[in-house]
Amino acid sequence: MDPHFKAMLDAEAAAAAGQVAPPLDSLPPELVRGGYTMQRTSQNTQAPKEVAIRDLQVDGGAGPVGARLYTPAGAAATTPGLVYFHGGGFAIGNLESHDGHCRRLAAYSGCRVLAIDYRLTPENPFPASHDDCLAATRWAFDHAAAIGFDPARIGVGGCSAGGNLAASVAIDLKADTKRRLVFQMLLYPYICPEVETESRRRLDGPLLTRAAIDWFVKCLAADGHPQIDRVILGSSVDVSATPAAYVVTAGYDPLQDEGRDYALRLEAAGVPVRHVHYPDLLHDFFVMGDVSPAVEPAAREAAEAMKAAFA
Repeated sequence: MDPHFKAMLDAEAAAAAGQVAPPLDSLPPELVRGGYTMQRTSQNTQAPKEVAIRDLQVDGGAGPVGARLYTPAGAAATTPGLVYFHGGGFAIGNLESHDGHCRRLAAYSGCRVLAIDYRLTPENPFPASHDDCLAATRWAFDHAAAIGFDPARIGVGGCSAGGNLAASVAIDLKADTKRRLVFQMLLYPYICPEVETESRRRLDGPLLTRAAIDWFVKCLAADGHPQIDRVILGSSVDVSATPAAYVVTAGYDPLQDEGRDYALRLEAAGVPVRHVHYPDLLHDFFVMGDVSPAVEPAAREAAEAMKAAFA
């Protein structure tokens, strides 16, 4: 493991020695969210500042939702645009927790990024998050001129649960002739495989534990829903004709196998794919830029992939 992340984990383990963490079910979701946001923002303070920020409202599945537009310094009036969905198991995470990450993507790619503050579970069970992200992406196409997006060069992206949302939106929009996505960025995506992968069996953490995954699944409350295929992107889901993909996986991440397998499925379906694996890194690393110097080159590589896809 990357020594800087190992040092972080060792310090956290030492600080928690002798303490028994309460089950997530016993905590108010607001408390879990607050802790996550505080931790991630404190670990990602060195992101580029030369990015203009504008908070706005966009269409969601049941009314307006918040969003944040990132415009890199010196950007032309119109640039390619990425609609971005934060991670957090559909239950935690927000614009602040992933602000530094979105700043890096915008600054290093020269493209605008529109981050979506979709509704969270358990207060808003499935398909609220997916509906919000789909509606917000349609809004970005329909209001491209107002936000400086080139409507011919729009992509979607997300990390972890946000990767699931991005992949789902890419599938939902592939038959929309008026809104053609050209790129999907899937960073350690949660694909929710039909059969448990080897990496899920082998790894209980770090950071993303089995207990956390179980809590996220319970909060999402998607089991038995007629649209469950929007979450479980299994073999019955046709991924052909979706946009070119950039897929990132990490070696110390229970989700690594499903991300790798999804990249292979996309490739088998004729979708141009670039899969990058970081064997020494762990889940959520993109939003912990202050912890390890390994994050910066990975962020630049993702931004370069984004820039190349829009070229």
